[in-house]
Amino acid sequence: MRRTAALLLLSGAMLHGAPAQAETLREALAKAYRSNPTLTAARAGQRAVDENVQIQRAAGLPGLDAQGQLTERLIIPGNQLLAAQRQGFAQTQLSVPLFAGGAVRNGVRAAQTRVLAGRAQLRGTEADLFTNVVAAYMDVIRDEAVVGLNQQNVRALELNLRASRDRFQVGDLTRTDVAQSESRLALARAQLQQAEARLIGSRETYVSLVGEPAGELQEPAPLPGLPVTPDDAVRAAIDDNPQLQAAISNRQATRYDVSVARANRLPRVNATLGGNYSTFLGSVPQIAGGGFRIPNSAVAAEAGLNVTLPLFQGGRPAAQVRQAQARESQAIENVTATERNIIAQARSAYAIYRSSLEVIASSEAAVGAARLSLEGVRAENSVGTRTILDILNAEQELLNAQTNLVTARRDAFVASFNLLAAMGRAEANDLALDVGTPYDAAANYRRVKGRIFDWDSDPAPVPVATSTRGTPAQNATVTKPLDPILQQPVDRTRALTTGAASPNRN
Repeated sequence: MRRTAALLLLSGAMLHGAPAQAETLREALAKAYRSNPTLTAARAGQRAVDENVQIQRAAGLPGLDAQGQLTERLIIPGNQLLAAQRQGFAQTQLSVPLFAGGAVRNGVRAAQTRVLAGRAQLRGTEADLFTNVVAAYMDVIRDEAVVGLNQQNVRALELNLRASRDRFQVGDLTRTDVAQSESRLALARAQLQQAEARLIGSRETYVSLVGEPAGELQEPAPLPGLPVTPDDAVRAAIDDNPQLQAAISNRQATRYDVSVARANRLPRVNATLGGNYSTFLGSVPQIAGGGFRIPNSAVAAEAGLNVTLPLFQGGRPAAQVRQAQARESQAIENVTATERNIIAQARSAYAIYRSSLEVIASSEAAVGAARLSLEGVRAENSVGTRTILDILNAEQELLNAQTNLVTARRDAFVASFNLLAAMGRAEANDLALDVGTPYDAAANYRRVKGRIFDWDSDPAPVPVATSTRGTPAQNATVTKPLDPILQQPVDRTRALTTGAASPNRN
């Protein structure tokens, strides 16, 4: 079932005690839905595609033309006694298409089919946007956690260095031990700066997609509705993937294009009705004699049937048919290529999603093991069997494991959303977003359908997407505490020693 209320859980329970006022993923997606320029531009493009139906239909509707002319002779030849000095002429003609070989009918069908293709492409644009927003949202969460971890690591190394210098003053440590602590602290500070730069970049990407800065972001709960097997993912993708649906509609449209091209070889029949009025505007002398009088004006009317039978066009109709057939062949192959791609995407997304879950489990185990290892090294250092370098290495291993864990959590959620997107289940309706009145692509089609007044138009376009020009530059401020599994006390309760009894001591 494509539409599932279970996806309401995108709002999710907060996993790690984030405060209730934190921004949710659903809120971020709703903001992007309303104001992202890529999506609003795609909607405008679809409205333009809607108009092609009426443009094609207009070729089969009656046409009414009027023409007028006024002539003033500046010099009248002397040998033209009855020449008019001025003359006015007006003509009106109604033309009604009766037969066009099916060109109008098939042109309308092609345009209608491309409207369906455009709607599917609009769905795909929406899903792509949401996929990017989810990635940006989770990038901010990950990078903020990484900054917090690096800040925690810097504080720990600062305490290490302070203790090392104190012990060096009393002769318990060597200058080498102090230098090792100084080196590791300098490296940690550089890593912190790099992490802060990545966080700023992630927040700027978030602003570009959502239109507003990221505040304190709530970590979402795992997505429901995910397939159990890769075959389930493939079946859903074939049924609902918007890219495949667009390709299928475009293929159908090219079939109608072939019929339109063939119509160029068939007769065209139009019924015509016209009338005209001419006047000399009193500029012709009135000559009376024998009851003869020259009229100054005249009215005429005519009706007829206009038949155009193409006999020879230099091979152009045949070339147009072959061209349309080639494009139909191209569209057929595009359907196959698109189907291949979405099958690969669905299977790959499923594999990445399942793998990411295993990575999370492994990373959690690695964090636990690294924390136990650090505690053991500290204890062994207190009795002289481990060196300062051993502690520094153990702390670095814990930091690496913690960083891998937050990265794995991000990757798992993004992979799960990518899987839903490949299955065609990552749009506003699927996610039950609170967007007020959702955009209805079919509503505009109904609005413009049948509007035949030539002077009709829409209001002048105005911006829909919001500008981020006034948004302040983003910073690397950490807005929430670390997950308890990532927190590491920095206080040193045990005395640091030289580790003189360590077998690894030089």
